[in-house]
Amino acid sequence: MNPAQEIGTPPSIEKMTFATKFAYGTGDIGGAVIGILLLSYLSPFLTDVAHLAPGLAGATQLVVRVWDACIDPIIGIMSDRGDIFGAKIKAKWGRRYPWMLFAAIPFGLFFICQWLIPFPEANQWGLFSFYTLVSMLLGTFFTMYSLPYTALTAELTEDYNERTSLSSFRFTFSLGGSIVALLFARAVFQQVKAPAQQYLTIGIICAIIAVLPIFYCVWGTQSRAKLVHEHQAARIENAKSLSLKEQLRSVFTNRAFMFVVGIYLCSWFSLQLTAAIIPYFAVSWMGLKQADSPLIILAVQGTALGMLSVWNKISQKVGKKAVYFMGTGFWIISQAGLFLLQPGQNAMLYTLAVMAGLGVSTAYLVPWSMLPDVIELDELETGQRREGLFYSFMVFLQKICLGVALAVILQSLEWTGYIHPTDTVLAPVQPPAVLMAIRLAIGPIPTISLIGGLILAYFYPITRERHQQILLQLAERRKSVDR
Repeated sequence: MNPAQEIGTPPSIEKMTFATKFAYGTGDIGGAVIGILLLSYLSPFLTDVAHLAPGLAGATQLVVRVWDACIDPIIGIMSDRGDIFGAKIKAKWGRRYPWMLFAAIPFGLFFICQWLIPFPEANQWGLFSFYTLVSMLLGTFFTMYSLPYTALTAELTEDYNERTSLSSFRFTFSLGGSIVALLFARAVFQQVKAPAQQYLTIGIICAIIAVLPIFYCVWGTQSRAKLVHEHQAARIENAKSLSLKEQLRSVFTNRAFMFVVGIYLCSWFSLQLTAAIIPYFAVSWMGLKQADSPLIILAVQGTALGMLSVWNKISQKVGKKAVYFMGTGFWIISQAGLFLLQPGQNAMLYTLAVMAGLGVSTAYLVPWSMLPDVIELDELETGQRREGLFYSFMVFLQKICLGVALAVILQSLEWTGYIHPTDTVLAPVQPPAVLMAIRLAIGPIPTISLIGGLILAYFYPITRERHQQILLQLAERRKSVDR
């Protein structure tokens, strides 16, 4: 018996065009470019170039993550309402696009400011205050652009497989953008000698690369978003308004959403912790040059990029959960192997990086394609379309966890006696305790997190057939409203 046929097929609008998917995908270039550089190089910049104490560098990132996490739900709820910019702008641009357009240029400018060194090393609290303030402002405008953008996934299509395809386009550009950023970083590290000038040059170039595609994304997807909104409007225009307390309660009692959050946290915690520690691991443990550290991340991201379309096709046949299991299995082997790696085993290092890329690809693809399905379930239960709220809480929890993790890792480097590089000693020999802290952060800790993600994915309740049932019930509700 075929469950999908038994429950019927819900009515749908026309399929998305390649041009719309392409335009949507370009919108994630900005987040990817800025994100990979902040994740991979902000900590080394703060500790090794600005000479901020590792403990203060970790505290800066913890404060910023907590700030980001607190404003995420606020911006998510406001973007769901869509009326903060006025009724005329909402009527013309919809709920999400005004946020993206307003935030784009300040987003790029504050990223450039992130790589300035306004105070000497002796003024540690001046440096701490400057980087904390700039990072908070950067994070605010980043959220104002990225949350409405990610919420568009659920507003551009309701089709189960088409959402996976849309996520594939998004993360193709995301991974492509991060690869371009890393290539620029490597080229600058090789051509520019002064460390402070290296990072500022990278910041200026990549800020331009990050901002321009946001405007193209808005231009290329607006008409499609309007079409889908008209299709959905009949289901939600007469829905009962929920108070903030009721909204929060319904979010955290949504069982499927909590599973998606857990899968996402386990995957992205492992990914971001590894990316943050790789520059230290490559130089201090493996004995590579600073200019070589981007190559490791490139091996991971390049493999992940190449596998996106492969996993997308496999997912359409076997489902999202099965794909996540396949990719994460390779990833677990890679993370465990990194802990056992010894200096000089460079070929094995890149082999493990490629293997990790097989799993990283599913971390990009699967959780974000699951979330729109959860949003439909929420609409069925509440009568509300609350993409911004759900996406904001995904990012809220992720930022809290990442902020705590980075703070602990950087603080552990200070506790174990991390030695700052100097102009004469670019790669000082680190104490054994520092090296062990670095190896634990790149091996056992991410491995345990990934195993947790597999357990949660096994129990995730929304299958393809269940999603068809949800859409069919929503379609029946729309008919009753029309009558």
